[in-house]
Amino acid sequence: MPPFDSDHTSQFYRENAACYASRPRRAPDTRLDTFLSRLRPGAAVLELGCGGGQDSAYMIAKGFDVTPTDGSPELAAEASRLLGRKIAVLRFEELRWRDAFDGVWAEACLLHVPRAGLVGVLGRILDALKDGGVLAASFKSGKAEGRDCFGRFFNYPSRDVLGPVDKVWQPYLGGGKGEECRE
Repeated sequence: MPPFDSDHTSQFYRENAACYASRPRRAPDTRLDTFLSRLRPGAAVLELGCGGGQDSAYMIAKGFDVTPTDGSPELAAEASRLLGRKIAVLRFEELRWRDAFDGVWAEACLLHVPRAGLVGVLGRILDALKDGGVLAASFKSGKAEGRDCFGRFFNYPSRDVLGPVDKVWQPYLGGGKGEECRE
């Protein structure tokens, strides 16, 4: 998989971090509340691609132990300003945790992973989950990888494309680790 920093996606977030983080947006309250309802109070949650930190702030306010991360140093700095704490700059392929989190929140971030690298990244994410852990991820569906009008890369997977991903999840399903995948 080519390094994330080598394409226009990282350039977009680098150059637009402050604007992107402060843009008016509707929080994914319904999806986020559904995810949180599957966790015990105070559970450890890893947020991947936290952007401006709004979802992390919501989870922290609800009493969860959140570890926010973002692959963009500039977005991590924006989230740090909002949350009042240091945010880890972490690319998906750098995940090294094992059985550390009760849940992983990956809202609108895994959609930037090239399809060829998606199975490996999801394997790392599932390794980070404790038994019985919950993964919530969202994607923009489509037929082929491509770029949007800002030059950002998207994997635009269909259910057929995500089929091989199910093979990564199968060993975890028997062990009690759960997942949620939305198009």
